Amino acid sequence: MGKALTYAHNQWVKFCRSNKHSITLDNNRAENAVRPLKLGVKNGFFIGREDTGWRSALIFTIIENVRILGYDPYEYLEWVFEKLPGKTNQDDLRPLLPKAWAKKGKAKSSRREKRS
Repeated sequence: MGKALTYAHNQWVKFCRSNKHSITLDNNRAENAVRPLKLGVKNGFFIGREDTGWRSALIFTIIENVRILGYDPYEYLEWVFEKLPGKTNQDDLRPLLPKAWAKKGKAKSSRREKRS
């Protein structure tokens, strides 16, 4: 406890300086993005082999990135699944990532209004 209080006391000036810029110490956006994923965690324990969790996390991350960009994940996945059959393991797949897809203007619909 003494180490923790000493650390807090030594960092107090920096903490006060950061609060002058009215930075909100809030992680609600991160928690709201993760919440839908956490609801299915117990089901995920029984969906396959050891590497299934890693694959699921990868897919969920991509879908959440599309949502953060303000686009429909179904529309993005539809586009990716049209492009994947022509790719090999040696191809660079970075052009299929959500940010590259959004920059190319492949989204048919306009961006959704971002919630505050």
